[in-house]
Amino acid sequence: MARGRVSLQELVRRRTRAGLVARSAERELFRGNFDTAPEDGRHRFLFHVHGTAGVGKTRLVKEFEHLAREQGALTAYVNETSGSVPEVLESVCRQFALRGHRLKDLERMLATHRERRHEAETAALAALDPAPDGAPSTGGMALARAGLAGLGLVPGVAPFTAVLDPAQLAHGADRLRSVLAARFRSHEDVRLVLDPASVLTPVLTDELNAVASDVPWIVLLLDTYERTGPFLDAWLHDLLTTDRYGALPDTVVVVTAGQHPADPARWGTFADFMTSLPLQPFTEAEARGLLAERGVTAEPVVAEALRLTGGLPVLLSTIAGTRPAGPEDVTDPSATAVERFLKWEQDPGRRFAALAGALPRLLDADVFAVAADCDRDRAEELYAWVETLPFADRLGGRIRYHDIVRAPMLRLQRGRSPRGWADGHGRLAQAFRRWREQTESGRDTGTLWLDETWCELRLGELYHRLCAAGPTAVSDTLRDLVDACDQGEALAARWVRVLEDAGRDAGAPGVSAWGDRLSAALASGGTRAVLDTLLDWAGHTPLPVPGRLPVRRGGDEPSTTPGGGVPAGPPDFPGDPVGADPMLWDLDLAGAPADVDWMSQEQARLTTPADVTLPAPLLARIHRDRALAHAARGDHTSAVTELSGALALTPDDARTLALRGEYLRALGLHAEAVADLEQATALDPADAYAWASLGAARLTLGHPEGARTALDHALALRPDYTWALVRRARVARELGDPEGRLAALDRAVAAEPDSAWAHCERGDALRAADRDREALAAYDRALALDPGYASAYASRGVAHHRLGHLDEALADLDRALELNPSYAWARERRDAVVQHRDG
Repeated sequence: MARGRVSLQELVRRRTRAGLVARSAERELFRGNFDTAPEDGRHRFLFHVHGTAGVGKTRLVKEFEHLAREQGALTAYVNETSGSVPEVLESVCRQFALRGHRLKDLERMLATHRERRHEAETAALAALDPAPDGAPSTGGMALARAGLAGLGLVPGVAPFTAVLDPAQLAHGADRLRSVLAARFRSHEDVRLVLDPASVLTPVLTDELNAVASDVPWIVLLLDTYERTGPFLDAWLHDLLTTDRYGALPDTVVVVTAGQHPADPARWGTFADFMTSLPLQPFTEAEARGLLAERGVTAEPVVAEALRLTGGLPVLLSTIAGTRPAGPEDVTDPSATAVERFLKWEQDPGRRFAALAGALPRLLDADVFAVAADCDRDRAEELYAWVETLPFADRLGGRIRYHDIVRAPMLRLQRGRSPRGWADGHGRLAQAFRRWREQTESGRDTGTLWLDETWCELRLGELYHRLCAAGPTAVSDTLRDLVDACDQGEALAARWVRVLEDAGRDAGAPGVSAWGDRLSAALASGGTRAVLDTLLDWAGHTPLPVPGRLPVRRGGDEPSTTPGGGVPAGPPDFPGDPVGADPMLWDLDLAGAPADVDWMSQEQARLTTPADVTLPAPLLARIHRDRALAHAARGDHTSAVTELSGALALTPDDARTLALRGEYLRALGLHAEAVADLEQATALDPADAYAWASLGAARLTLGHPEGARTALDHALALRPDYTWALVRRARVARELGDPEGRLAALDRAVAAEPDSAWAHCERGDALRAADRDREALAAYDRALALDPGYASAYASRGVAHHRLGHLDEALADLDRALELNPSYAWARERRDAVVQHRDG
């Protein structure tokens, strides 16, 4: 029978693979592991490869994957393109499916995770700051994620984690948890948001056990562990060493590869089950062996190759691939390995193609055709050759030049032809922009940040604009970064990294300065620290919190009425703001702390790249996001200060002015609130939020007629505005209109049937109308929606008392005081019940 044939390209790949890796001891150790049974004490379940850049870690990991497949293993390779445990699991699912083994249950659970995460953010938005039009605004979504972070619902990735204090959220935490519990279908759905790994990983272990009956081995390869380890290492340790996620099949082998050794504090007790593989540059003997294997034996050539490469495998392979013939090829002692490679390649078209392929961070045929700037047929021919180069690492359907080779190629092009450098990056930026705009066609812009393809295209566009020194490239990248911070740390890190990469690759110190400092901020304090850094660096650090602003606890109504601002009730705010201009009210700085570190702030300003000016709307946006985060933890004083900073930058912004007016109202500064809100409504008469907040402030100042006018404006704009309807009911109460009060609350519960607050207020109106049994039903509904609602318990207790149900009344009032021991109105009502009972 005729021998099976393979393609020329496959033969090239095999020879390239064998020649480049040349790690025979490590390869044999890994391959031999499959010859020992899992129960054999010599068998290892984890291999950790570590060493400096350029030493050949990725190539060795790829070789391990090849060896594993030769043994019939099902494999998955993951690198830094995955930014969380769920993303890693999605990558594993995709790769297993390509090899005929779909993890269907895990795929379904991952889809559910994405849905529940979105629902959690929507619920947080509704609970903390519902948007007027029902769709999350950017600032509103920042607040939603801030609330989730403060409740521990977005562990490790949400913005503002450092700002929010769960203890200070108090009643809001209970309410939001209750809202989530009522919204989700099961406790598991809630856990999918709180701790996705705890739900997804047991499904993974079940799926791996099922797959294990069909394949002899399962091998997971986790590369670039210096970047993925921070979120993977603890999870992987639990997966391999504990029963937390269930039992793994004993045919699972894991390979990790990064620049650092395994953490001995975490992995020390697992030493008998793992092998550490430290990689060093090749010894002289190993380097000579690799060169000889490629036919490079002339001593002057070998000596020069050893000098240029320092034994780094990727550079040795680059030189070996050119097969220099004699000493005349090494006469220039200042040449780098890359320059020597280019000199030895005789085809000028290939030399240009090799250099052009270094410009993008990742290559596929389409990107290469733009970089090479040639017709499609020629581009495909050249790309097929580039794929065979020893420094072209294959990542799925794309390739990436090894950093050790790519960096000098970029330096060579920058120095040789600055205009050619700019033109090449300019072409690539335009191509990425065109492809990005094609993906945006007909889509809601709010969904783009969830689209991996869009993110990659946008990052590619920004990277090449930065490298080409586009005049607004840094500002546009930073503007995007603020939006990325709303999406969490994983996405924000990618925008920070594009600044680092472009600054390094383009030799641009200003861009590098942005990237380095923002990277340090993200690592030390999450996305909140990133936003702080942007403000500090731009010289717009917020003023110290003025000492004259009182921090008012609880709601804005006397706590002697159950329908008022009871401390354990829902947030007492009108929704997502649409605010406007400042009255830059005079901040009394007498109360400012004396130890403000002005020197460090000035130093930060001095290090700002002189050619970059952050636009005022971007800085104001950051102030607003910070204000929302402060408000989420109940710190309206700091929120007002941040908003004043925003208004100093954008004095005609109606959204910001309305929001500051609302927070002033929350602080009890009702006259100042009315001034802000009247200005906001004058600037934007179509802002229902500002009208509703103005109505609430006027009511508190004792102007019910003016309050009614403002609230009627809000409801004319938004007839189903629940918050305004409840406030309109309170105005009717003050005007002695019980029918109007109940009618407004009937509309409120019809508009938002899941609003515990609206049902409780409706219960109060029914009780005031001596319809206590109907009031009980309203309170029951409120407590079914929010079991931690102290006001509803207190009000229901009073209704029970009026109906003569003394035991039930005491039980409800005791529960209200248990939830909120400082609830004075509930204590007064309880004393009245006890006095009634005891005569």
